Amino acid sequence: MKKMSTQFGSKDFSIETGRMAKQASGAVLVQHGDTVVLTTVVSSKEVKEGQDFFPLTVDYREKTYAAGKIPGGFFKREGRPTEREILTSRLIDRPLRPLFPEDYLNEVQILSTVLSADGETNPDLLAIIGASAALIVSDIPFTDPVGAVRVGLIGDQFVINPNFRETETSLLDLVLVATSKNIMMIEGGAQEISEERMLAAIEFGKKALEPVIELQRKLAAECGKQKLPVVKREIPKELEAKVASLVQGKFEPLIHLKTKEDRSKGREKLYEQVLSNFDLTALGITEKTISEIFGKAEEKFVRELILNQKKRPDGRGFTDFRKVTCEVGILPRTHGSALFTRGETQSLCVATLGTSRDEQRIDALEGESFKRFMLHYNFPSFSVGEVKSNRGPGRREIGHGALAERAIKAVMPPDDDFPYAVRVVSDILESNGSSSMATVCGATLCLMDSGIPIKSPVSGVAMGLVKNGNQWRVLTDIAGIEDHLGDMDFKVAGTRDGITAIQMDIKIDGVTTEILKTALLDAREARLKILAIMLETISAPREQLSEFVPRITTLKINPSKIGELIGPGGKNIRKIIEETGATVDIEDDGTVMISSTDAHATQLAIERIESVSIEAVVGKIYQGRVRKIMNFGAFCEILPGTDGLVHVSELAEGFVKKVDDFVKVGDIIPVKVIAIDAQGKINLSRKQALQESGAAEVQSQRKD
Repeated sequence: MKKMSTQFGSKDFSIETGRMAKQASGAVLVQHGDTVVLTTVVSSKEVKEGQDFFPLTVDYREKTYAAGKIPGGFFKREGRPTEREILTSRLIDRPLRPLFPEDYLNEVQILSTVLSADGETNPDLLAIIGASAALIVSDIPFTDPVGAVRVGLIGDQFVINPNFRETETSLLDLVLVATSKNIMMIEGGAQEISEERMLAAIEFGKKALEPVIELQRKLAAECGKQKLPVVKREIPKELEAKVASLVQGKFEPLIHLKTKEDRSKGREKLYEQVLSNFDLTALGITEKTISEIFGKAEEKFVRELILNQKKRPDGRGFTDFRKVTCEVGILPRTHGSALFTRGETQSLCVATLGTSRDEQRIDALEGESFKRFMLHYNFPSFSVGEVKSNRGPGRREIGHGALAERAIKAVMPPDDDFPYAVRVVSDILESNGSSSMATVCGATLCLMDSGIPIKSPVSGVAMGLVKNGNQWRVLTDIAGIEDHLGDMDFKVAGTRDGITAIQMDIKIDGVTTEILKTALLDAREARLKILAIMLETISAPREQLSEFVPRITTLKINPSKIGELIGPGGKNIRKIIEETGATVDIEDDGTVMISSTDAHATQLAIERIESVSIEAVVGKIYQGRVRKIMNFGAFCEILPGTDGLVHVSELAEGFVKKVDDFVKVGDIIPVKVIAIDAQGKINLSRKQALQESGAAEVQSQRKD
């Protein structure tokens, strides 16, 4: 067993290997504070026959016992991965995948499991670092370790690895993964941070993760296994030369065809022509070999076109974006709708408003929480002209939805000002590059169409990169072919004032700060131009919510009255809901939210709730019903369930010999609240009420 430690942020950080899961190719136990994550890696011994891609799978799971909990539900065991587990699995996969040797095609599985959670440290960073460390000490040919760090911005200061509570108030939540030389992945959200501030945060984070990378190198030096050899796949040079001659000058006419469908058909036709020139049986090769050579020839052509001829496949300039069109209010019965189209990418976004009972309940290791704003992204196969089974959202769809949700969440109105739960659904109807950023733009439009008072409109754009040695070019608004054959997918969303979400994935061994700076500045220019087009369609949120949105009225009652309002077994509140048709939600602090599309139903529910929950006020005059007569006075009900005493001295002017000479049980008389003692007992005065009845406003809480 070997264990090494270093200071990481404000806490000790350790990596241990050799005690657990020793039959895996590599296994480490990573600890930060009292949060512990076990990560294992296993590689298959041989490459599957016909394998032509790198089969890497990553699964991150959180054991509920890590936080001292028993799972909810009938089966009382962990079930399918949660959204956070899926997103963390993606965080692990994305920066590591490009660092494996190109010719290594053995199946690799990475499993990260949270074994202990202290409720302060987010385990996602530990899982990323653990995966890198497990690979480094294993026999898998992975040799360049990565570090991962979370950067927050609290006040005016950057903070390394803020805890859950600090993250809630932070202006920035940025996850950065890098090797000792280059940045591999960026994922984060922000409260309208400038490009310059974002670059400073990236530099700050990159410096902070250096001790973690060095710790892994020391661990590998002391107990790392000997790496397996990588068998380089050799493709006969004569085949490459022949394919190159057959496609010479034939790719360029294809990329200038107008539609993605025409380009796809043209490419397929050219490939069939090339394939017909080879006798596969005689050569002893499979069609996959020709397909791979053809694909590399296409990639070489596109990259040389961009870097050497300074042209893009569709003829745009490097900072140009495709034609953008926007429509709003296209669906008659939804709360808000928009259709955003950019080139051959199209997103239909629809907003739905609900009450607090529509919030998403999240049961995480650090505790239970509720989410009022949700954005769901769907990518049906018809959007790219394919036939595929629809089995619900995959990891990619969940990731794209989370990115767009993060971009929009920063501008959503506070819960206190806008007590609605909001769900946005983005259905991608066409796709040829950056559907997630089309979702951001479409979501902004549909929210404004629904009348939700967002703080500022948000737009987004995806940036690409083609890099060969020291020669590189950043591309604005990448199309599908540039994404597929390029080196980077860098998405930036934000308002006029700054960035709200950022995500970077690469296919090479990292990018420099200089490339990031160029991409951020070019993205800002494009974002603002796209935003201007969006605002030509709808310049601000509509003044009124859709007529189909339930109106929510908020009341505040004394928390001590909640039980009385609900009634035994919910009898009282159910009766109010059934008789008025309104929806009523009650929170522990006494907040009552009444929602209905019918104004009369809302008013009726308000009256019923107030009649139960309203409290007596000293100095007010009420119409009280005499309930009981005693020698010393009369008890009157002034509000439902609220009685007060009219003492004989406050019953009438002068001496009162017998109470029932002035009032009888069942009489309704004006009474003034003159005092409420510490025990809540109410003293009333008929005498003062009669004196002031000519000038005072008499409040009746009952209809006879």
